[in-house]
Amino acid sequence: MLRDLSSYLPILVFLGLAIGLAVTLMGVSWLRGKQAPYPAKQSPYECGFDAFDLPQDNARGRFDIQFYVVSILFIIFDIEIIFLFPWALALQKIGWFGFSSMMIFLSVLTIGFIYEWKKGALEWH
Repeated sequence: MLRDLSSYLPILVFLGLAIGLAVTLMGVSWLRGKQAPYPAKQSPYECGFDAFDLPQDNARGRFDIQFYVVSILFIIFDIEIIFLFPWALALQKIGWFGFSSMMIFLSVLTIGFIYEWKKGALEWH
């Protein structure tokens, strides 16, 4: 029984080192970092809405639906583009059938992207 568990020792050592390093780096960052926000830090950056402090504001505040639409569309297209990498690696093995099926997939993806573009789903108001 002990011999079976000894094979897990390197994994436990690795996990212990990873957790210890993560806690150490976060602690050093928190101790050495400035905790006082300034106006540039509180200004809108890429998300499009003003920064807020959770203790003063309600965490269940409402966001514009456009934020969710753009984020979901980004995730959908990002995940679909991930399919191109394994397809490109296996292109010689899958032959013309794999090539034609991927072209159909990419054409459907392009049609969906053009539809969303024409509907204005990608416009930020």
